[in-house]
Amino acid sequence: MFLRILDRLEEILIASLMAGATVVIFVAVVQRFAVGVPVLYPFFYQFNLTWAQELCIYMFIWMAKFGAAYGVRTGIHVGVDVLINQLSPGYRRWVTLFALFCGALFTSIVGTMGLKFVVELYPTDQVSPDMEIPSWIVYSCIPLGSYLMCFRFLQVAWAYFWTGQLPHHDPSHVEGVDADAMAKVEGSRP
Repeated sequence: MFLRILDRLEEILIASLMAGATVVIFVAVVQRFAVGVPVLYPFFYQFNLTWAQELCIYMFIWMAKFGAAYGVRTGIHVGVDVLINQLSPGYRRWVTLFALFCGALFTSIVGTMGLKFVVELYPTDQVSPDMEIPSWIVYSCIPLGSYLMCFRFLQVAWAYFWTGQLPHHDPSHVEGVDADAMAKVEGSRP
């Protein structure tokens, strides 16, 4: 139950950040070019969107950190397995588990260093340049995203240890669309 809630929360956060950044960029671009049109100038000049670029940068950074954890969970990260596939199944299993634990170790180190940085940044009065939000909030994505990614590496390693299966991403699969049903429909057309 907890994992399903975490999975869904992760997906909602990533999708919301992407959608929000897209809307903010669109509104900022429309405002920027509408100010140049004399008829629209009085309506759009009063809106100050100098903070939009900074907000989008932060949104994309947060999206990337949590998107990396999503990538580990769903198997969409790129992996070079040419040499690993040449190994016997027994060796392949242990090398894959070693690689997953190395990923978990690396992300836990990055998360710990990020947490140390955020904790030291918290008592300062540093704020972001345009939005003037506390810098520790902006940098909190480093420990949060890294620890989530570490958890995902351990989750994948646990599942691989017991089942021998890694998460696999099928690029031809579209959620909510039944490929077999679509093929029957396509095949019945004249």
